[in-house]
Amino acid sequence: MVVLLSSLPATQSLTLCHRVVDGLCGQEPPRLEDYSTTWSLKEWQELLHSLTAFFRLAAGNNSSDEEVLAGLSDVSSSHAETVLTVLKGRREEIRSALLDRTNSISSATLQDFDWQLKLALSSDKISSLHTPLLSLSLDVRENGALRPITMEMNREELNTLISSLEAANKVVLQLK
Repeated sequence: MVVLLSSLPATQSLTLCHRVVDGLCGQEPPRLEDYSTTWSLKEWQELLHSLTAFFRLAAGNNSSDEEVLAGLSDVSSSHAETVLTVLKGRREEIRSALLDRTNSISSATLQDFDWQLKLALSSDKISSLHTPLLSLSLDVRENGALRPITMEMNREELNTLISSLEAANKVVLQLK
């Protein structure tokens, strides 16, 4: 679904691609709020997932320029060149992030998890929105020590987490 990138002018797509790589490398990822006039939530998630997967695959496989452009054949040439430019400039950074994630995944194992769904009631304004939140508790064994991790997230953040975990699983399966 990288074809959705064509909805943006090439200059804005350059910024978006760099932000996607930022998110891949553990920095601040792009936010839907910045692009909500261009894409719906579903389109945004598809675009973000496909761009992230594309950057991971291209950097992980050390794809040539021709292979990258062939993978972007359904996108306009200016947008394909934009993606290629970002990939060329940040390939090593992406590969390093993928290796770091692989190493941290192999040294940490999930021991147990628990989840709860609750309604945010912390203020009058939020309680009137009836915003469901997921409270996720993970027990992670890292270097022999059990470390609890607790996260609270809304539906959009949960979808992003699920997409990230699915993408990480694909990368791990490819590395095996």
